Amino acid sequence: MRLLKSTKVTDLHSNIDHHFTREATRAIVLNGENILLLYTKRYHDYSLPGGGIDDGEDNITGLIRELREETGAQNVTNVEAFGCYEEYRNWYKEGYDVVRMLSYCYTCEIDQELLAPQFEPHEVNNGMQALWMNIHEAIRHNELVMQGSEKKGLSIERETFLLKRIVAELI
Repeated sequence: MRLLKSTKVTDLHSNIDHHFTREATRAIVLNGENILLLYTKRYHDYSLPGGGIDDGEDNITGLIRELREETGAQNVTNVEAFGCYEEYRNWYKEGYDVVRMLSYCYTCEIDQELLAPQFEPHEVNNGMQALWMNIHEAIRHNELVMQGSEKKGLSIERETFLLKRIVAELI
């Protein structure tokens, strides 16, 4: 899969070789200029649905599972690779200094009807909800959050980059 971008946080720990890799998938589901996104109240941002790939899962199985859990999507079809976003972040748990996060992004189609999502407890606590959103509005919103919010999460830069890349290549 092509590499879309590789980033490192500005204060990255000097021992970058002492890292582990976390792999995740991200779904790109479009309907014209609308895109299926997750809004997270805690961070006041929009992101692509997706998450970590479980042990024993391949990327596509993980993508379909995450999409179903987070959005209630059904009948995921026409899955195509879009690209990978690589990022290095500091890790604050015992055993490693840095996490290398690989986000594998795929375009796909789903049935129009969404079932109820099956959020994990931390997703419920963060106020996560799935919704269709105009992609240009989502980009503008995330850019404003990046400029002035104390609440912004680490992933908003990745998500905003990906949304802009989707507009440039798919819309």
